[in-house]
Amino acid sequence: MHQLAQWHETKLGLLVFAIAELLITYGFACLSIDRGNLWWYLLTLIFFIGTVRNFVRLIGKFTDGKR
Repeated sequence: MHQLAQWHETKLGLLVFAIAELLITYGFACLSIDRGNLWWYLLTLIFFIGTVRNFVRLIGKFTDGKR
């Protein structure tokens, strides 16, 4: 588990996790629109926030590396 956490902090790890969360977000968004259940909307929101967080951290890694 520690190795996964370390890998998640790398540029590639952040990118992979962001794309995976984006795909999961899309799936939950489709379910929430189709079924109209508030739990699906909540899961969509949670994974969307995780996606944005990973992309922001990835952009931060690229901008910090150029200093």
